[in-house]
Amino acid sequence: MKSIPPELQTHLNSGTTTLCWCWKIVRNDGVVLGFTDHDVPVAFDGVTYEAVSGFTASEVQSTLGLAVDNLTVLGALSAEAITEADLAAGLYDNADIEIWRVNWREPARRVLMRKGNLGEVKRGKTAFQAEVRGLAHLLNQPAGRAYGYSCDADLGDPRCTIDVSNPLYRGAGTVAVLTDARRFTASGLDAFADQWFSGGKLTWTGGANSGRAMEVKRHGVVGSRVSLELWQQMSEPLAVGDTFIVTAGCDKQFGTCKAKFGNAVNFRGFPYMPGNDAVTSYPSQSQTLDGGSRYGN
Repeated sequence: MKSIPPELQTHLNSGTTTLCWCWKIVRNDGVVLGFTDHDVPVAFDGVTYEAVSGFTASEVQSTLGLAVDNLTVLGALSAEAITEADLAAGLYDNADIEIWRVNWREPARRVLMRKGNLGEVKRGKTAFQAEVRGLAHLLNQPAGRAYGYSCDADLGDPRCTIDVSNPLYRGAGTVAVLTDARRFTASGLDAFADQWFSGGKLTWTGGANSGRAMEVKRHGVVGSRVSLELWQQMSEPLAVGDTFIVTAGCDKQFGTCKAKFGNAVNFRGFPYMPGNDAVTSYPSQSQTLDGGSRYGN
């Protein structure tokens, strides 16, 4: 149940209200943005909530229990506030969001209606749509280890122990020839075998996408030609001469961990766990004492 400040409750009881919605977003890079559906900016707690931003939300609903409360926010893409490039770069993925009900005449009279994170973000040419997830969604996130064949550590993390800054697992390259928005021929990676970087991480160090990263879908070597394909196109166009650093890929299988990284001792999966065939099997034949055989259940 919401606890409404006495001053705001008095305003609500008056029968004539001057209320608006305010949304505060804290992006992954720390940038704080404020939006309001009022026709003039509203400011409080050091944040100015911009008006005429095209930022709106669906109905806010709260339920009892641990069910995740979701709502949807819609917004227009504009250079001054939210841009397609920032959305594509993932700056709004899982960003913190607060939704306030505010008396725009006296912003000190306000109540926090919802606090959570941005979920799935869909974008078009002129607008975007984002899901707002309540705090209960954190209870749905996996915790602890899972019993499975594959490794549940990330390459280079403390549980894996592999040093991805080692030149054996890290290469520096330059875009030599562009094929399309996701595929290009690279120079500087001649020392690495075919598929070495497939599934790895590419981080741009120069060009319009400097500082941004993307997973590598495929790394191919044909003769002296080295090609890379990204899983998704970058938020900004690629160009010949763009520089990058790419780390080796890992498919989280025991064979790869042993042969490619020599790290079998730190493998965080269970490669010898019994499969479905072992679980559903049953005895079909047994030996008798005289060496013959008989069928049994």
